[in-house]
Amino acid sequence: MTYPPRLLPWSGAEGKPCYLLTDGDDGPLSRLADATEAVQLGMGGRLLAHARELLPDTPPGELRFLAECLTQALDDALRVAESRGRRLES
Repeated sequence: MTYPPRLLPWSGAEGKPCYLLTDGDDGPLSRLADATEAVQLGMGGRLLAHARELLPDTPPGELRFLAECLTQALDDALRVAESRGRRLES
């Protein structure tokens, strides 16, 4: 069976995407990528819950930091979704 390149849940130099060429999903780098995706999605969920608690009473200066964190979490989640979607297609 031929596996398509897997988009990894981290970026390389200059923010460029990283891909894994493999002949299966059970290698050490695949397991690291799976664990990293789980951490990223979990952090995003906790951050979203925290944002929902803070937003009603947050001063405007703190909103920028919250928006930056949420933006990074969304970027991570979209990368995970893209990677998983590619693997489902094959």
